[in-house]
Amino acid sequence: MNTIVEMVNATKTYYCLDCGVCTGSCPVSRIFPEFSPRQIIERSLYELEEFSDDTIWSCLTCAQCSVRCPADINFPEFIRLMRDEAHLLGFDGVPAHHGMLQAIMSIQTKDVQQNRTFWVEDGKTKETGDVFYFVGCRPYFDVIFRNINAGSIQGARNVLKIINACGVEPVVSNDERCCGHDALWNGNEDTFKQLARWNLDMIRSSGAKQVIFSCPEGYHTFKDYYPKYFGKLDFEPVHILDFLADKLSSGIIQLSESKAEVVTYHDPCRLGRMAGVYDAPRRLLEAIPGIELKEMPRSRENGVCCGTSGWMNCSNCSKDIQLQRLSEASDTGAGTLVTACPKCQIHLRCAKAAFDLEIEITDLYDLVTDCLKTE
Repeated sequence: MNTIVEMVNATKTYYCLDCGVCTGSCPVSRIFPEFSPRQIIERSLYELEEFSDDTIWSCLTCAQCSVRCPADINFPEFIRLMRDEAHLLGFDGVPAHHGMLQAIMSIQTKDVQQNRTFWVEDGKTKETGDVFYFVGCRPYFDVIFRNINAGSIQGARNVLKIINACGVEPVVSNDERCCGHDALWNGNEDTFKQLARWNLDMIRSSGAKQVIFSCPEGYHTFKDYYPKYFGKLDFEPVHILDFLADKLSSGIIQLSESKAEVVTYHDPCRLGRMAGVYDAPRRLLEAIPGIELKEMPRSRENGVCCGTSGWMNCSNCSKDIQLQRLSEASDTGAGTLVTACPKCQIHLRCAKAAFDLEIEITDLYDLVTDCLKTE
C-alpha cells in the first residue's frame, strides 16, 4: 500500500460526510485548533495530503472520532497506514524520552538474553502449561519510570497474585518480547512483525491454550492485529477482566473491604473504545465492599485519552490533556483515580508529579490485590 488513494480505499475514508464531528470530538483539536482529522481526510480525498505532513503524528489514535463518526470511518487505522508509508520514506514523529523505548523495542528483535522474570519472587509460575501470562513491557517501564512511582513491577506481581488466587499457575517467560503495539502504530511494521513472530513461536513452545493480558495494548494487538498479519492464532487471547469475572461469579475468589472509599475510573482507549470493555472494570470495582464509584462526565465511549500514544510526540498538548483529565477526576469528589492500563498510569502519574496534584492514582489490579480474601 503505497499511495494515499489506496489507503483511502482500504479504510473507506471516501464515505466522509464532511460533518466535522471528528474534529469537534478530538482532544488534540481542542488544544491545537490547527490539528483537524476532517481536514486530513479532506486533503487525502483531493490527493493533497503528503506523507511528510507532521500532523499525522499528532493524532493520539484514541478512536474518539471513530465512535462518533456517522460514516463509521476508522480514522486511527487510516493514520496508522499513513504512518507506515511516512516511516518508509524517512518521515517520523518525535520520540518521547529520547527514543529510549523505541531502542528497547528494537533490541528485543535480536537474540538477546533477558531477565524479565526477576520480579516474580514468591509467585507461582510454570515453564509450560495451558495458561500463559503475557506480562508486556512492565519490567522495562519500571526501570525508566521508577522516579514517578509508576508501580509497573508491583502491578505485574499483583496480577500474578490474582491469577494464583484463582488456582492457576501460569507460564511466565524470559523469552517474551514487546507485543509490538508501539512499533505498529508508529509506522515501523517490520519491527512489529519481528516481535510478533518471536512471541508467537515462544507461546506455541509453551503449549499455552490461553494467554492472559492485563495490558490493554497487548490484548488489542494480539486479538486484532496478530491474526490480521499471521492468521488464526493457536491460542485464545483473554483479558484479565474476563478471566476475573468468571472466577468472581463462581466464588473462586472473594473480595474484602477496601481502604479507598470514593474512586473514579479512567477508561483506557485500547480497552474501552477499541475492545469495547466498559462494564467489566466497573463491576469489579462495585464488587469491592466500601468502594463508591463516581463517574467523570467524560467516561465510557466518551472517555478522554491519557494524552500520548506509542511514546511519540509527547508535548505540551499531552500535558494539557492529562491535567484536564486529573482535574475532571478531582471534581467528582473522588480521592483516587483508578486505571486499568500501565501506560495510562505512567502518563497520569507524570502529570501528577510535575504539577504536585493531590489525587491518588492506582492500578485497578493493585486495588483488587489489596482486597483479596486469603484463607
